Amino acid sequence: MTGNGGEAAHATADREIVISRVIGAPRDLVFEAFTQVRHLSRWWGPEGFTTTTRSFQFRIGGVWDFVMHGPDGTDYQEWITWREIVPPERIALLHGEFRDDPNAFESVLTFEPAGEQTRIVLHTVFPTKELRDEAVEKYHAIEGGEQTLRNLAAYVEGTVR
Repeated sequence: MTGNGGEAAHATADREIVISRVIGAPRDLVFEAFTQVRHLSRWWGPEGFTTTTRSFQFRIGGVWDFVMHGPDGTDYQEWITWREIVPPERIALLHGEFRDDPNAFESVLTFEPAGEQTRIVLHTVFPTKELRDEAVEKYHAIEGGEQTLRNLAAYVEGTVR
């Protein structure tokens, strides 16, 4: 028996990336690491990347305009608009290279308590299968996402507390 939720999930399956990790810190601390640029700049991005923020407003409709600097010297222009913020449970965002990027993708982060730890799930849906495949093959989105969550874990487990 399949309801609308099952059909909707199936309709986007070929455009999705889902990455999760259990982090050894309470949910409030893990959530906080996403809410302040002083935290984000210390862990955001895959291994070897650094981040320079041009502007940051963590509120619904607010923007994080930043540049990710790759270890090879390549700069990646990034633009995130916060669409939903439910402390400390959920953040929804639209992520592209610039405002109104037609290839921007939607991500939802959920923060689930797991005793003294937190399970974070990053669920991303791209506009097309081709854009998802390009992100995976050209930009190594799955490995990069896993590395980013590993950086987050190392940061909150060792620094925030």
